[in-house]
Amino acid sequence: MYSYKIANPFVVGKYVSEDFFCDRADETAFLKKQVDNGRNTAIIAPRRLGKTGLIQHFFAQPEIAKRYQTIFIDIYATNSLSEFVYLLGNSIYKEIKPLHKKWTERFFGTIKSLRPGFKLDAATGEPVFDIGLGSIEQPQTTIDEIFDYLEAADKPCIVAIDEFQQITNYAENNIEALLRTKIQQCKQTLFIFSGSRRHLMNQMFNSPSKPFYQSVITTDLKPLDKVVYTAFAKKLFADYGKTISEELLKQVYDDYEGVTWYMQMIMNELFALTEKGDNCKLESYPIALKNVIQTQESSYKDTLSNISAKQKPVLFAIAKEGEATNVTSAKFLKDNGLSSSSSVQSALKGLLEKDIITRTENGYRVYDYFFAEWLVWNY
Repeated sequence: MYSYKIANPFVVGKYVSEDFFCDRADETAFLKKQVDNGRNTAIIAPRRLGKTGLIQHFFAQPEIAKRYQTIFIDIYATNSLSEFVYLLGNSIYKEIKPLHKKWTERFFGTIKSLRPGFKLDAATGEPVFDIGLGSIEQPQTTIDEIFDYLEAADKPCIVAIDEFQQITNYAENNIEALLRTKIQQCKQTLFIFSGSRRHLMNQMFNSPSKPFYQSVITTDLKPLDKVVYTAFAKKLFADYGKTISEELLKQVYDDYEGVTWYMQMIMNELFALTEKGDNCKLESYPIALKNVIQTQESSYKDTLSNISAKQKPVLFAIAKEGEATNVTSAKFLKDNGLSSSSSVQSALKGLLEKDIITRTENGYRVYDYFFAEWLVWNY
């Protein structure tokens, strides 16, 4: 039935195969159309909505895998060009190493600044990428060499860069201009940029003053359709000899507003709680939610410890409201024991910068749905 056999079909945080991937047929076709026509693409959506899964699903399509060499990097945790170059070089090497020895030799032949990191494993004789971040002494030189390598590859390359807006925070100046120049010079390498900070991504690609202005086709990734996701989840339960109530499926979708990662986490736990032959009902939901949040509790405590004393009351108030509106109004201040609108505005700015909260159409909410629930339970 399945190309892969896994114990729990509700996969979280990785791509296994199309059997366990929900829909995104239109989005996959959109990416294929852009690639077929030689266009670079930008995907904009909040974190955990499924950008990474979509890209990996697209890369797994037989016609893409056959025609292109695909490379994926997530630069969310990077703060400099050196870190960017390190991730890109390491990712390219990991992709080419299984292919053929000549690819590895060509890699270090072209990227000469990393040649000292080319070593042979004493036990296996296999080449290894023995590069540390400190080895990137001239990142601009190395990135020039990396782009030369991509352009000289036997197959056209597609490079996907996740959380691309992070380059705006790099310590070096003019990184956007540097990368735009290099990318513009590419003749057989295509790029997919994805990002979660909507205002930064829109500014990068839609502002006339920015180097990447009108250089890509931009698309917003929307939540999965409710009918499509509930049918997907129901089928996976059925394929494993279990059932789940329609009421529960709809409740999970509504609570997480169609955001893929949170739904998958809950469905994964609900599936684990349901014995083969049994029906998963609404009564199992609180148990599943408690179990999932408990696995994240230590990270939530760490997050809270890094939030200032002045920001915490505002965070607690937003979590309690679910979606907080009119947050500087006299009523909101009084209901939540907050001192002044200016102090709330200051706290909002800090919480937004840390990605603890996010703007909604009507106000603000805690970015992480599970973290919001944990805050309500404990504060």
